[in-house]
This record gives sequence, structure tokens and C-alpha cells, in this order.
Amino acid sequence: MNLDVVWQNRRKWARIVAVLLLLGAYTYLTRSCQTGGHSSNAAYASTVSTHDVSEGELTLLTYNVAGLPDMISAAETPRSISMREISKKLNAFDIVNVQEDFHYHRDLYDGGNQHPYRTKHKEAIPYGDGLNTLSKYPIIKSARIAWTDCHGSDCLAAKGFSMVRLQLGNGITMDVYNVHATSQDNVAAAAARKHNFKQLAAYIRKHSNKEAVLVMGDFNAHYAASWDNVQAFAESVDLQDAWLTAIKQGKRPVVDSNFVAQNKLTLTDSCESIDKIFFRNSPYIEFTPRSYKIEKQQFSNSQGQALSDHCAVSFTLKWKKKSNFFAAQIDDY
Repeated sequence: MNLDVVWQNRRKWARIVAVLLLLGAYTYLTRSCQTGGHSSNAAYASTVSTHDVSEGELTLLTYNVAGLPDMISAAETPRSISMREISKKLNAFDIVNVQEDFHYHRDLYDGGNQHPYRTKHKEAIPYGDGLNTLSKYPIIKSARIAWTDCHGSDCLAAKGFSMVRLQLGNGITMDVYNVHATSQDNVAAAAARKHNFKQLAAYIRKHSNKEAVLVMGDFNAHYAASWDNVQAFAESVDLQDAWLTAIKQGKRPVVDSNFVAQNKLTLTDSCESIDKIFFRNSPYIEFTPRSYKIEKQQFSNSQGQALSDHCAVSFTLKWKKKSNFFAAQIDDY
């Protein structure tokens, strides 16, 4: 979501001011106080075996859930009700990254979600980073990193990226990154976003050097936009784009200095989304893409309305332990 759009809506300005004045006190009364790490969802046992497996299939989802309060949200549907619907619908996917999980976090986690492993919610005033990962695979490590650069109203939230290390099987792990980059396309915002991607790439190189990697989130960027550097980011850490691989046969959109983004809720599978999924093999694990989908129907209510102001994006891929798995581990040791 572009938070500056909120400020430009004259019909809502008075309510926005009131919310910001009360936000510091109100958030502590209405939201949980968890600040980091990860935990098991004790109500549900894991349905995924991680013992002695050498291959499998992963269903992935990235979704900006539009978690700002109703009165300033860009989404059309009531946020608490919608968040509880989203909570249940996420169960269809193995690994989920959500962004803008702000004001209705309890509805998202307690509205029927059954993922056994989930990151703890980060709090800040007025808001934390809004990033959470829900997984059917054990989380064995997690971290949250704030951007060193931000712009405009994005600086009101502690935006950045997070990382979790998941255990797919005995000794088989992969790192999953959740991203919410700086929004807007003006010169200052685009410059901050480029720094975001450079910061993320540096972290991946340092902390996930020989790990299989998934990077999913709201990049607020397009290949076609001449002011963005998505391609340079992906190439710098050897990432493959799910959409390009599964839908576009690897062909990137042509860069256009006059590029205008399509409305997010009108996207189809053939359109580039700012919500992206990237993957990378490791010396131990090989990924094979299966399918990519803009999940409009899955994340609509009974009236056909979208549950957020973004479309959810899914990706299915197979993973397989490489034949040199044990030799590679010995070399690392």
C-alpha cells in the first residue's frame, strides 16, 4: 500500500490525525506485546514430516494483507472480518509471507489459522514492520532487519525485511526472506528502494551464502520501471523470479521510462506484480518450478470483493536433495 495516498484523501484527513494522536496508547491496548523470534502454534500439530525426506513439494504464498485501521485502509472490505477470512484461507499453503500485518494481527493469527510454526509479532510505535511468516515446517532461526533508508510516510512503520530458516528434513534447511520495500515512484522514494534492495542483497550474501533461498514480499517495484533495480538485485544474489520462470519463459518486460503501473486488483497471471517471489538453489537442494498464480478467487469474500488492496501471489515448486548432499556438507565442515 502507498501510505501517501491516505494523506491525499481529503475525506479522511481528520480521522487520520485523530488516529495518529491516539495510536501510541491505543496499540498497547488492542494488540499483543510479542516483539520478535518465532514460536509453535500449540493448538495444531505439524502435518508435515521432516524425518528422512529427500524431496517434496512446497506451496508458497506472499500477501500484503492491508492491516492498517479501517478508517485509513485502502482496502474496500472491513478489516477485522477480512483478516479472519484471510486467516483461514492461508491454511491452504505450506509457507506464507504476509506484509502490513499491523492493526489486526490477532485476527490473522487467531481467526482459524492452523500453521504450526509462526513468527512472533513485532511491535513499535506507531507500528512494527508488519512482516510475519506462517509455516508448516519448523522455524529454527529468525531475524528482523529494518531498512537503513526510507522515505515519506513509509518511515512511520519500521519497514524492512525478515528471515527465517526452515527445516525441510534432517539436516536440510532453507532460508525464507519476507520483504516490504519503500513505496511510491518519485525520485527520493525510488532511491530509498534501490538502497533497500542493496541492503537485502548484502544480507543474503553474508547470512545465506550456501543456503537455498526463497524471497517473497511486496517489492513496490517493476522490471519495466526505469527507476527500479529489480533485475540488478536478483542477479546480484543469483535469484530466479517465479513469474518470469513459470509464466514468461524467462523474458523480462521491456524497460519503459514512461511506465505506469496497472491497478493491483486488476492483475492476471500474465501481468507483472509488485508482489514477487524469487528462489535460489543451493549446493544441497534443487528447486523445480511448477505453477504461478494470482489468487483472486481464493482471497475474495462471498460477495466477490477482494480481501485486501493487493492480490495474493502463489507459487508451487518441487524440491529435491542433490545426490552430492553429504559430500557438500563435509566440504563445508
